[in-house]
Amino acid sequence: MVKDQQSAAISPQTPRLFGLPPLVSENTRLLVLGSFPSITSLARQQYYAHPQNQFWRILQAIFPSSPRGISAASYQERSAWLLAQGLGIWDVYASCEREGSLDTAIRQPQVNDFSGLRLRCPQLQLIAHNGGESFRHAKYTATLGLPVLKLPSTSPANASWSFERKLAAWRKAVAAAGLL
Repeated sequence: MVKDQQSAAISPQTPRLFGLPPLVSENTRLLVLGSFPSITSLARQQYYAHPQNQFWRILQAIFPSSPRGISAASYQERSAWLLAQGLGIWDVYASCEREGSLDTAIRQPQVNDFSGLRLRCPQLQLIAHNGGESFRHAKYTATLGLPVLKLPSTSPANASWSFERKLAAWRKAVAAAGLL
């Protein structure tokens, strides 16, 4: 008997992983949704904690008033700065099974409940999915009645896009949310 690929890729010992809480405020105008935190991000309990992920570098380049070195600041400082810009972060998946950090290894995902976002973030203008795996679930975020964009992933696994090309796409999204 042949097992399906999804079952074969995960061993019976693969634990269920649980994501991070949303990093949002009542001033959030642009919500960036990733797929699920990397192993590094889960271990540190920080969004985009992998040093090669370009998320923080891209935001620092977009916001000219950002403190120099915000990408190297403490997570608490980065989080406060991010919220002050009107940005928020969350993930599409609340939990999943996965070995490693690649989106292609995600199995048995449970999608987050987005229904309360408009109440938590009354100024929300735009949802931006950070990469293709996240964007696969745009049907859930589209029910909020807001524009939904697909952005190039900031992950180091997305080597086909240069930093400059990613930066241009992300800058456009930030401007569309009225944050520039």
